[in-house]
Amino acid sequence: MLKSGCIHPGVMSVLSKLGHGDKILIADGNYPLMQRTGDAEKVYLGLTAGTPTVTEVLNTLLHEINVEAACVMDPCEEDEPEIFEEFRQMLPGICLSKLSRYEFYDAASESAVGLAISTGETRVFANILITVGVA
Repeated sequence: MLKSGCIHPGVMSVLSKLGHGDKILIADGNYPLMQRTGDAEKVYLGLTAGTPTVTEVLNTLLHEINVEAACVMDPCEEDEPEIFEEFRQMLPGICLSKLSRYEFYDAASESAVGLAISTGETRVFANILITVGVA
């Protein structure tokens, strides 16, 4: 039995199959996961509104994998969401690429996305698409 790090069997199973260049979507509770993630393995972690957050899930995954790139959904006409700065702090040295809403949906539906995780995150535009780096 696992006792630290990620203990979710579905997430760990998919992580063990992903390789360099594969992608993982961590989505807020508003994200249309069924319609906008193609054939990715879908995991629903949302327990209550706000639990878990996207940053909690990202932090857990960072203990399991290396990340070489990250992409966020740009609200375009609004101020940058505060969570983007949290992402930068969690991913030092990685520039956040920004895609418009529908460009992000398209990117999250590509075949390289092997895992899509829905959270209970309530902050808007709190979606991140990460690319798995070399071990």
